[in-house]
Amino acid sequence: MDQDARRRLEDLLDREIGLARSLTTTLAEERIALTGESPEAVEKNAADKIRVLETIEKLEQERRSLCASPESSGLATTVVERWRALMQLMASCRTANEVNGHIIHVRQHQIRQLIDIVRGGPSITYDHHGKTLAKALRALAQA
Repeated sequence: MDQDARRRLEDLLDREIGLARSLTTTLAEERIALTGESPEAVEKNAADKIRVLETIEKLEQERRSLCASPESSGLATTVVERWRALMQLMASCRTANEVNGHIIHVRQHQIRQLIDIVRGGPSITYDHHGKTLAKALRALAQA
């Protein structure tokens, strides 16, 4: 790999690393928003996450194009180190995104239960052994 191609690849990887750090922050903010009471904050974080991911995708396409060129053989140690750092950051982003997805799933389940209660369906409660019990119609739905 010639010096110019190496520098361009290092620059791309540095920008991707910066975006991955930004994505980490955005995912942490999204987690806070998901456990809060502000749908506007959830929407803002989702939009921010999409913007960062779109930019990462564009840089990835540039990186793939650069690596496909004939002068890209023989990667320098600095490039390999940056690549590893990027992969570690993206793995932590994946984990954070999966946690956020789980929070969304739990919240949706809670909302479905609340809607069922309001509509007069049986409420789900738990006994001292952790088993679920369906209670009779609630007074709220009968009103």
